[in-house]
Amino acid sequence: MSTSAFPIRIIGERINPGFKSTKALFDNEDIAGIQALAVRQAEAGAAWLNVNIGARALTDPEWMARIIRAIQEVVSVPLSFDFPSRKVQEVCLRAYDPAKAGGQLPIVNSITEHRWDLMDLHGEYRFKVILMASERVEDGVAKGNKTEDEIHATARRGALRLMNDYGMAADDIFIDMSVSAIIADTEGLNRSTVSAIRRIGADPELHGVHMMGGLSNIGQQLPPKAVDGSDLKHALECAFLTLAVPLGFDTILGTPWREYAPLPDDHYVLQTYRNFLEQTGSNALRAVRKFYRA
Repeated sequence: MSTSAFPIRIIGERINPGFKSTKALFDNEDIAGIQALAVRQAEAGAAWLNVNIGARALTDPEWMARIIRAIQEVVSVPLSFDFPSRKVQEVCLRAYDPAKAGGQLPIVNSITEHRWDLMDLHGEYRFKVILMASERVEDGVAKGNKTEDEIHATARRGALRLMNDYGMAADDIFIDMSVSAIIADTEGLNRSTVSAIRRIGADPELHGVHMMGGLSNIGQQLPPKAVDGSDLKHALECAFLTLAVPLGFDTILGTPWREYAPLPDDHYVLQTYRNFLEQTGSNALRAVRKFYRA
């Protein structure tokens, strides 16, 4: 089981060249090391394992397929394929063996309104999807979402399209809420995300869909310690979850062996994060300083 005290599921993120130790495994074509990393995440409670081998997936698809088969030799949890290319996703889905995951479906990570061609694979293959709520198409142009209304409308439009046009079950849809760094958030992006989570969670037509996100961005470029001496970045992740999980946020793209637990109301980082969410502009930057200044 996961070490999280929250009622959440974790998509293990470590099979990704963004981690230096994992990149070394890929560079050395260390299949046994990659398998050991998969086993460690599964034993720590990961519900899925995200698989991302970087740009090599485009130039060497057989390497991608080899990695998938090797992982499935040692773990029975389903996989999530993280690449914005239909060609790569098709290689992944072809290599994936549902029987080795107890019949569980893989996840295609991720689709957006301007990258909807990934859904052309649905029918020949069955899978769950991660749907990005951070981007929309307007007049044929992809645009980033910044407001609660934009995030909710994009999530609603995409989720209903998946259910109505493709017959997907709500349980097979994960809406990525794109948790952003607070260090330069002068436009209230964190506030919009939390508000949109509340709104999506209360939308009866979206009942049963999952909301998720990667939390590692939230503490980018902040000092390691808060004013009370605690791990600031991890405490920030827990502060976000303390607010978001009761609203319906139920899945993390993260490291399974990190311990996530609700923070008490009087916790310094939770109080400071709540204050930060109320600010914009230069006031938001001043609020950020309070995370590590008494």
